[in-house]
Amino acid sequence: MILENQKALFNLPPEVTFLNCANMSPLLKTVNIAGKEAINKRDTPWEIKIDDWFNPAEELRSLVANLINTMTSNIALVPSASYGLAVAAKNIRLTGKQEIIVLDQQYPSNIYIWLELSSSTGARIITINRQNDQTWTEAILEKINYATGLIAIPNCHWTDGSFIDLEKVGVAAKTVNAKLVIDASQSLGAYPLDIKKVKPDFLVSVGYKWLLGPYGTAYLYTDEKYFSDGVPIEYSWLNRAGSEDFTKLVNYTDQFKDGARRFDAGGFPAFINLPMAIAALKQITDWGVNNIQETLSELTAEIETKAKAIGLEMPGSGSRVGHMIGIKFSESQVARLSKILPAEKVIVSFRGANMRIAPHLYNDSRDIKKLFKYLVS
Repeated sequence: MILENQKALFNLPPEVTFLNCANMSPLLKTVNIAGKEAINKRDTPWEIKIDDWFNPAEELRSLVANLINTMTSNIALVPSASYGLAVAAKNIRLTGKQEIIVLDQQYPSNIYIWLELSSSTGARIITINRQNDQTWTEAILEKINYATGLIAIPNCHWTDGSFIDLEKVGVAAKTVNAKLVIDASQSLGAYPLDIKKVKPDFLVSVGYKWLLGPYGTAYLYTDEKYFSDGVPIEYSWLNRAGSEDFTKLVNYTDQFKDGARRFDAGGFPAFINLPMAIAALKQITDWGVNNIQETLSELTAEIETKAKAIGLEMPGSGSRVGHMIGIKFSESQVARLSKILPAEKVIVSFRGANMRIAPHLYNDSRDIKKLFKYLVS
């Protein structure tokens, strides 16, 4: 279903054409209000009850779980994608005879941790490059073999929105008994993802891009096989069984809370961030991720049509997600447009040789027309 324009729900001034949700989303008015109310509540700590430490976290877990078709107990609350990926790395066992598959020009947070794991285990990094008209999915599947120990990839490439079919990669990973770790930061909330079909070991996403929430709150999905003996990267009292009873905190226990909660970051109650994240995910749930993707796909298709008409190169609609598109420019063009567009309050990102255009429901054809006014001038 195509959704109506939702700009009225955001605090976006009329003169700003914001096409950069892949960098950081503007806040919904409801999220802004939730944050202000949370600050006011934090100003009176004597009114913060024990339930306030735990209940909002459980509500947020449930909202995230519903987005990806999993259980609340599979979700840990973490501050960043890099934190969640570090949890994954700590719980994946590799040998020097195995390989770690990543993409060329993959986002750094999903590279540095695997370089470290490679260094500590001897496992070899295999960087996937596409050949000719090959898709990322085809290139990945071509390299998976019985030496593959880990596949660490996104759902789409962060520079231009090129699509990776996670379901196909998930099947191939299971065939060779390889681990699958997904950074869904550039897709979760805008592109449908079903954990039961993909079956990753871990999946992480920041909350401040397509999930429309605050910076500093992110989400980690963990497969059930890591519940019983998974190793966290910090040892917070909040992760322990019975921590809701503050009178017994000195009765130390080896028992963690159920499921992925053992991987929660210390300070996960985040009294200001969590109400904001909850408000954001409630709105996304109300819209429906499938509807968001369908609506944004119309906008990026319009961008593609206009770009082709003036001879620009980009991934076609059949090889990318519908919520993001990267148009290739020369180095000199990137330098020129990097100055012109911000001055005209047209906000996009430049990633390598790509102008990355990432609209959301607050955009419409008028925004695209304004963008192309400066692309053809």
